[in-house]
Amino acid sequence: MRWIIKLDEGLAWLSKLCGWIACVAMILMAANVFYDVVARYVFSDVSIGMQEMEWHLYSVVFLLGIPYALRTDGHVRVDVFYTNWKQKNKAWINLIGALIFVIPFAYLIGVYGYSFAVDAYEMGEGSGDPGGLPHRWIIKSVIPISAIFMGTAGLNMATYAIRVLAGDKSYENENSAGGLA
Repeated sequence: MRWIIKLDEGLAWLSKLCGWIACVAMILMAANVFYDVVARYVFSDVSIGMQEMEWHLYSVVFLLGIPYALRTDGHVRVDVFYTNWKQKNKAWINLIGALIFVIPFAYLIGVYGYSFAVDAYEMGEGSGDPGGLPHRWIIKSVIPISAIFMGTAGLNMATYAIRVLAGDKSYENENSAGGLA
């Protein structure tokens, strides 16, 4: 059981790191949007590269926010049923959901996302707009990277569920504290 606790804590750290990166990317995106608005409406200047950077940063926020949402139990589920269930039932649902849905889905995203990023790199894909960002493979490589972290978050869901089944953790105590610790 000791190794499950260490694995669970290590995987939780990775998911929290993803959340931290997503948070930084959100702040950078807000600054970027502010710059774009000021440049456009005050100075009548438009930067295609900065506009493209907005959706690149949004991609990072979204893709790296998923593992964090899985860890903190912030993802969508049918809470009407789930909230009234016993701890063991919640743990079984999370364990089965992680093993049957989250981890295989992350694997598929990783496999297809990897070839998507490699194709963009090999083609030297960049923006089609003049003044746009080059090296589009960089943002496309975030897809398989996020899939790896999504898979580790799914594994983390499973290890946490095992700890709940063993009586070491509880979903209610963690959720009332604003997320899983």
